[in-house]
Amino acid sequence: MAGEFDLIAKHFMRPSHAPGTGVMEGIGDDCALLQPAPGQQLAVSSDMLVEGRHFLSTVQPERLGHKALAVNLSDLAACGAEPLGFTLALALPRSDEAFVAALARGLFALADAHGIALIGGDTTAGPLNLCITAIGQVPPGQALLRSGARAGDELWVSGLLGDARLALEVFRGTLALDAVYFESVRRAMEQPEPRVALGLALRGLASSAIDLSDGLLGDLGHVLRRSGCGAVVDMPALPRSAVLARQTAALQQLCLLAGGDDYELLFTAAAARRSEVIAAAAKAGVAVTCCGRIVAGAGLHVMLAPGHTVAAATLGLRGFDHFDGS
Repeated sequence: MAGEFDLIAKHFMRPSHAPGTGVMEGIGDDCALLQPAPGQQLAVSSDMLVEGRHFLSTVQPERLGHKALAVNLSDLAACGAEPLGFTLALALPRSDEAFVAALARGLFALADAHGIALIGGDTTAGPLNLCITAIGQVPPGQALLRSGARAGDELWVSGLLGDARLALEVFRGTLALDAVYFESVRRAMEQPEPRVALGLALRGLASSAIDLSDGLLGDLGHVLRRSGCGAVVDMPALPRSAVLARQTAALQQLCLLAGGDDYELLFTAAAARRSEVIAAAAKAGVAVTCCGRIVAGAGLHVMLAPGHTVAAATLGLRGFDHFDGS
């Protein structure tokens, strides 16, 4: 059985990044040393994944490693930050070398795709739990924040929504899908793609942004509270997969508005800059959809169909909360 330091040395120690990447010293000392580019601010985000709460025991460890890093890079993307490096705190029920090797493969495949290094962390025995802290950099005054939405802005979302929740419903036994369709939505749930390039492209263009981790209505609510305004969401415009589009209207509504685990970017931009938003998204290689508007005053409303708009609260949907049973 491999010990703690054997696992670290074999699966998590890698050659240091070349000078200029922002990492001066990584794993091997009590602290990592980072050097952001001159004039840059640091952006820092931490997310914890707990077995049974954030992922199922059936997930492939390679996908788990990917997702643990992806959800943190998604936060950096939502702030328009360029990733520099990350730490990993890992609790394992036992020393399982095959599991750790696969976990590390998934983790480093995504890290290498974004040119960033693991710079430290911790390992211990305990219930399976991964906590990553991602560090990025952003020019002063250019960070995308939740507080910048203004009445008249358009509401945009990247990618497709709802497939992760659709996969969860299959796991819960409330829905059956053919194997090919299930694998598609399961991949969306277990292996999301952080929209880092899009976040960088939206700097100076988007007025606010957030990543969709807990459901569109819940996450949009955070933006509205910070910005002091309201919004109308165009439900028919919300982008969805062909698999989700074949489900009942009620299930589509649940998955699209309160599904969670999408890790797409929800952002606002002035209506006059629509062509710039479309060009920025094309440059980043990510599809975006205009799905509503920001309005004066408080309140979140959903247009279910042309001429039929309701207060979001009347739908009985809410975002994910770690301390309730939903």
